[in-house]
Amino acid sequence: MEPEMQPPAELKTGTTTVGLIAKDCVVLASDQRATMGFLIANKTAKKIFKITDRIGATIAGSVADAQSIMDLLSAEAKLFEIQRGRPIRVKALTRLLSNIMFQGRGLYMLQCVVGGYDDEGAQVFFTDYVGSVIPDKFVSTGSGSPVALGVLEVGYKEDLTKKKAIELGVHAVAAAIERDAASGNSILVSVIDKDGYQEIPKDTIMKIWKGQ
Repeated sequence: MEPEMQPPAELKTGTTTVGLIAKDCVVLASDQRATMGFLIANKTAKKIFKITDRIGATIAGSVADAQSIMDLLSAEAKLFEIQRGRPIRVKALTRLLSNIMFQGRGLYMLQCVVGGYDDEGAQVFFTDYVGSVIPDKFVSTGSGSPVALGVLEVGYKEDLTKKKAIELGVHAVAAAIERDAASGNSILVSVIDKDGYQEIPKDTIMKIWKGQ
């Protein structure tokens, strides 16, 4: 029996990302610290990507794999829209990501949270490095996810308002930053609803984070 494949140490990166469904929208949040072992390699890492006007994704894992696959998803989504005359659905794009990860299982070290809004409403999916797809109302990935999930478990309710969902996302990532050494520096938040993809201003995030 072959030993289970493990990612090389140099590809392991610390991260906390969060995705949750609110009333008529999806909130994605992440920290901004990128690590290489015990080294903080970057303090302003982008871990939330806009795929289409109504779909976004968070990343946890190898930065190179993430950047390559996010670019590929954006290109495929645009090609789909040109060919079909309509935007790709959230579930369809997530399945495309799953197929990519499954076909290359063991080659790509990447976990994603895909969130978006289409004619089926707000949706969030978890995907892992072998292509699993799990829909959920809230999810977290990365080294700080156990702490973030604890905050989400306590604070999540059905039909959260956009404002409350943003606050919950920030608090979940902030809690992980306090306890996970590989997560930190700053927080990014994006919201997706029927009006499209919006990045929340840094000053708004900081006010929530610092309790102002």
